[in-house]
Amino acid sequence: MYTHKWVKVLVGPLTTARAVLQHCIPDNSKDAFRGIQPSFGHQARVQNRNLYLATFAAVLGPLSFGFVLGYSSPAIPALKKSIIPELRLDDNQASWFGSIVTLGAAAGGILGGYMVDKVGRKLSLMLCALPYVIGFTIIIAAQNIWMLHVGRLLNGLASGVTSLVVPVYISEVAHSKVRGMLGSCVQLMVVTGILGAYMAGMQLEWHWLAVLGSIPPCFMLGIMAFMPETPRYLLRQNKRSEAIAALQFLRGPLVDHEWECSEIEASMGEQPQKLGIAEFKNPAIYKPFLVGVTMMFFQQASGINAIMFYAETIFEEANFKDSSAASVIVGLIQLFFTAVAALCIDRMGRKILLVVSGVIMAISAAVFGMYFKIAAPSLGNSSRIDLLGAALVEEEYHLSWLAVLSLSLFIMGFALGWGPIPWLVMSEIFPLRARGAASGACVLTNWLMAFLVTKEFHDFMVFLTPYGTFWLFAAACLLNVLFTALCVPETKGKTLEEIETYFQGSYQPPAF
Repeated sequence: MYTHKWVKVLVGPLTTARAVLQHCIPDNSKDAFRGIQPSFGHQARVQNRNLYLATFAAVLGPLSFGFVLGYSSPAIPALKKSIIPELRLDDNQASWFGSIVTLGAAAGGILGGYMVDKVGRKLSLMLCALPYVIGFTIIIAAQNIWMLHVGRLLNGLASGVTSLVVPVYISEVAHSKVRGMLGSCVQLMVVTGILGAYMAGMQLEWHWLAVLGSIPPCFMLGIMAFMPETPRYLLRQNKRSEAIAALQFLRGPLVDHEWECSEIEASMGEQPQKLGIAEFKNPAIYKPFLVGVTMMFFQQASGINAIMFYAETIFEEANFKDSSAASVIVGLIQLFFTAVAALCIDRMGRKILLVVSGVIMAISAAVFGMYFKIAAPSLGNSSRIDLLGAALVEEEYHLSWLAVLSLSLFIMGFALGWGPIPWLVMSEIFPLRARGAASGACVLTNWLMAFLVTKEFHDFMVFLTPYGTFWLFAAACLLNVLFTALCVPETKGKTLEEIETYFQGSYQPPAF
């Protein structure tokens, strides 16, 4: 009772002062006070239940995407031993079966960048369920290896669209207080899908595993049909009443939807609706574009895909004879620390997690290189085919714990920062008019780098030796840290409109 009275005493004068200030400020100067209302409890009155439901519907896409990535791990050994000669994979075909997804995803990044602006965020998500289901259906009905590859290519195409559209959708429906946590759920659901594929692969044949993989996109298609389009996209299409209805669904009835709608409109008011080449002279366009593309480059240059590709071999040689169990261990490590990142990201911020992540990855990759240097000192620049296997055969068993520890620390570090955060930052930093095209460029960069690093990993091992290759990854991780400290802005607690305003000013990222 008494607390309530004191709140009235404190809030009353502040409310009056705000009213006086707004009355005295000319209309064209009130933008300077934009954001004053949230400090008076706007976000405190938000009801997040429907927002969480919309996010859940969207992240069924990344769950499907993760299942596609994890599917090859249990499917390839089974297809190599297939009793049907037309479906039996050799080593080269198995390599393409695993990696062709990244090429499809690169194409999906371009397609997603077009779709997200032309047909909207919601419809893009619903449409990308089709190549998921069609791709798995082709794999189930495959009569030859080409059908397997076509199915995987369609799965990759859907994954590329998903990896672009879902972060954009979540960033545009979420408010700044929970945007980091919800945005991190994208990577969380990817690793959940990978882990699910590993675990289901221990029990199911590859046919039935493909059937299981087609279920999440069907649920996404059904649930997303009842979710709203993002308010920002609707306002861009001059559908103000629908944007208000979307905000009412996402925020609940207790907040000022008109005010939030006006805030978004004000940030869009003087901007051109279409992105032209000349727009890249604008710092609000080219600065976030460079940040986003460079983050995607460094994410893959760290070597995460190459290391994950050989994870099973490393665990097996360290006396983990069950390769499927080793995959589950890797998946559990990823899942746990990605969840930790999701819980911490709105409290600690993006930059500090990126720095901590990069340092852990650099140290573990350097130790990994040291392990190979000690384990196979005479390997040199040998051109033997299975360099990694050779190193592991020659090493002393008492050093195997060092390989397992290094691998686990690297995966942990990646999951804490450089796994989820580049996708989150990509969805936050681009202006509305550039979000589709710029995000498409980021996704294209990411998947092309993923393909190149994975396919060229063997050549790196020949040319640089195993330990030199992992020391190169360690150097890339140190560059990640330097780039983060100098160039990546902290977006914690800022609205998308505030982030855009920040890039329009002098580019001096705030200290973390």
